[in-house]
Amino acid sequence: MTADLINNQSITYKKAGTFEETRFEKIHNVIFKSSLEASILVAQEIAALIKEKNKRNEPCVLGLATGSSPIKVYEELVRMHKEEGLSFANVHTFNLDEYYPMDKSNLQSYFYFMHEHLFDHIDILSEHIHIPNGKISSDDLYQYCIDYELKIKALGGLDFQLLGIGRTGHIGFNEPGSHFNSGTRSITLDHITRVDAAPAFLGIDNVPRKAITMGIGTVRAAKRIVLLAWGLNKAEIIKETIEGNISSHVPATYLQEHNNTTFIMDEGASAELTRVKTPWLVTSCIWTSQLKLKAVVWLSELTKKPILKLTDKDYNNNGMSGLLTEEGTAYDLNIKMFNKLQHTITGWPGGKPNADDSNRPERAMPDKKRAIIFSPHPDDDVISMGGTFDRLVEQGHEVHIAYQTSGNIAVSDEEALKFAEITKALSGSNSRTANAVIDFLNQKTDNEIDSIETRQLKGLIRRGESHAATRYLGLPDTQVHFLDLPFYETGTIKKNNLSQDDISIVSNLIADIKPHQIYAAGDLADPHGTHKVCLDAIFASLDQLKTEAFMSDCWVWLYRGAWHEWESSEIEMAVPMSPDQVLKKRHAIFYHQSQKDGVMFQGGDSREFWVRVEDRNRLTAEKYNDLGLANYAAIEAFKRYHF
Repeated sequence: MTADLINNQSITYKKAGTFEETRFEKIHNVIFKSSLEASILVAQEIAALIKEKNKRNEPCVLGLATGSSPIKVYEELVRMHKEEGLSFANVHTFNLDEYYPMDKSNLQSYFYFMHEHLFDHIDILSEHIHIPNGKISSDDLYQYCIDYELKIKALGGLDFQLLGIGRTGHIGFNEPGSHFNSGTRSITLDHITRVDAAPAFLGIDNVPRKAITMGIGTVRAAKRIVLLAWGLNKAEIIKETIEGNISSHVPATYLQEHNNTTFIMDEGASAELTRVKTPWLVTSCIWTSQLKLKAVVWLSELTKKPILKLTDKDYNNNGMSGLLTEEGTAYDLNIKMFNKLQHTITGWPGGKPNADDSNRPERAMPDKKRAIIFSPHPDDDVISMGGTFDRLVEQGHEVHIAYQTSGNIAVSDEEALKFAEITKALSGSNSRTANAVIDFLNQKTDNEIDSIETRQLKGLIRRGESHAATRYLGLPDTQVHFLDLPFYETGTIKKNNLSQDDISIVSNLIADIKPHQIYAAGDLADPHGTHKVCLDAIFASLDQLKTEAFMSDCWVWLYRGAWHEWESSEIEMAVPMSPDQVLKKRHAIFYHQSQKDGVMFQGGDSREFWVRVEDRNRLTAEKYNDLGLANYAAIEAFKRYHF
């Protein structure tokens, strides 16, 4: 890639995203609001390189990554090929890695992934595609890896290397401990890496323990490197990689020594960077109301003092003298921020009737509201906001639950077989459906997608559990809606893209109920991505409906799920729970029996959902107490979305 092309691309990234070098950062990085916008720009850089190489009649050698991060890049490259004539005839590709052992035909193989997302849709020559062979014999593996390296060198090395990053800091499958000069080799996968891969394999027991990967030295030899990072679950490792010291414990830190690397991130992945989390430590700030609250909460937590006990010295000694200059004294600022937090707390999530609501998070009128709680999976409602759900029902509001997906993929085969056998025992030998499910599950292979009957049964299991939980909380069945959004119903972990059909289903429900409140999952860190698609469906629906008269009186509250909680400074409604309510919420979660004791999609947390959410709600309450506010057993938190 020529110097002019590199410089032009860097300018494009800076214009589109947020780039500010600070003394803390050791790798060039750009932050974007949207991973889609960023992916398109990365695809444009790759396309420009391909065209430049083609003009010079030279091969273009690309190092490619798999996983969720580069999917939109590949979609854009396919679009440019089909609509703009971008040719890949001069392109040679080398994939970073492959599970070992792994058959090419396996749905989880990277060979399958690359052909599904890119190679089957462009004009690349098959002999130009290089993906590590997951079926190479162990006797031939050592020489195979040497030959892989030689093929790259014979083409002049990698012109461009696309990377993702794992939570261990691995690039490719170079796990902690990898040497900075390592080449292509076999490697044993870290447990965290296998946990993160578990959803795609329907459980960690099915994830291979080994892989073949390009080495750190191979990656570092690339002329240009772009690393993609999306989402909150990457925030901690991104901070460690960009701001930490070079260490084999975080292999991605070796990229600090590469002179042409750019990290491309969305806002979630950048959340822990010093310039994002505590900008007052690196630059002069425009002190908005929200930034003031964020800074004061941070200072309170840093000094382990309640907000009202913070002093001028505390502010001055921790890089916040500019804030004091603007506000006058710590005393005045402390009271202002304390009151702002105090006003987020309410035991009336639907608004308190006949009360002054000027300092409350919700409106008093109408005193009986219509509310829709959107639940991406059939248990997110009680896991994430079971106490608030209970409070809304008890206080007489018209509550509707909308389960956006069937959740069938998260029911284990063993659970489905148990129900099928019970059905057969009750119905006798004439139960053709039960027999079909039993026969299918007893003969099912590793790569086989569930039969329609099996998926229906698994969906019914989740429906039955949902009804049990909502009935326990006093909600009539007529106010429980199963949307079964089409994007989810593929029978595999990989879902379809959001369609107008999905959006219309959500829009029609909102238009029918005409809610005063909508609760939606704003937690985008779930390991299978369903929450984000479900939230996008709601946002698209709100955009279509925003001109309707009833929408002017509709407020949207975002809750977070089992993976993250809102920061204290982000919370706009905090609903306290008594010890009795915590127990009631736990019992409601227990009705989702298929998701208890070994749930498939744990993410990186081995605790059961009811345990982790109780810990999270208790921790939120403790944080409020540490800031000097009242001491509650637990708190559920919400942030308002303005559309």
